[in-house]
Amino acid sequence: MSKKVAYVTGGMGGIGSSICQQLAKDGFTVVAGCGPNSARKDKWLAEQKALGFDFVASEGNVSDWNSTKAAFDKVVAEVAPIDVLVNNAGITKDGVFRKMSVEDWMAVIDTNLNGTWWMMQEAAKRWRADGKPGHVINIVANVERGMPQAAHNCAARAGVIYLSKTLATEWAPHKIRINCVGPGVIETEGFNVYPEEALQRFHNANPMKMRGNAWDIAEQVLYLSSPAGRFINGDLIIIDGGQAQWGTVWPAGMPDYFKEDGAA
Repeated sequence: MSKKVAYVTGGMGGIGSSICQQLAKDGFTVVAGCGPNSARKDKWLAEQKALGFDFVASEGNVSDWNSTKAAFDKVVAEVAPIDVLVNNAGITKDGVFRKMSVEDWMAVIDTNLNGTWWMMQEAAKRWRADGKPGHVINIVANVERGMPQAAHNCAARAGVIYLSKTLATEWAPHKIRINCVGPGVIETEGFNVYPEEALQRFHNANPMKMRGNAWDIAEQVLYLSSPAGRFINGDLIIIDGGQAQWGTVWPAGMPDYFKEDGAA
């Protein structure tokens, strides 16, 4: 029996790397997506190989339909049809709404919402044509209470959540499942750009008095991809230590770190 194939977009970042590694440990052949002519690709592949992981890289721009289709065609031709799609690619361009440019708004919407739609469309089209089951896991920010300075990202992620819930019922008769995983405050390399005082605020604002890490997300993706997750469909699983129940994801005073001129 051939190994199942998982395609992880944004697979070379902090959360993406952990997802790729966990799926590989469970026996998946893992395709890690990255941008065209990625500067990090060769170094990342070498680092992962040194750790014992033999991943396949897939270059493509998820915000462009033609690039998405070409990437899928290449993966199917050179690896195999995929079984699991993890949409993890995303960008942020934090800024107050009144100063947000059309270019920044469209860049985030095109990548975080439209890019996810295009990946799902391409995957589902192939699953339907082959008559085989499939599973989509969309990694979305926890936007239930909104995030200051991230109107475009919140709009895009909320769109992905409800798109996923809708298609989960539409595609269920064809044995295609769709779920979302919503990380809260997760420590990755990108998270370390915040000042130490900000990091401590995040810590103190969480009811568990802790911050998550990339493995918390990867383990949930692995569970959903396993036989144990076979009856989970159309769900949004929040992984934030209960912070969504406690209050806003941003502790009091946090927006001050992002104001451009002291006023939103």
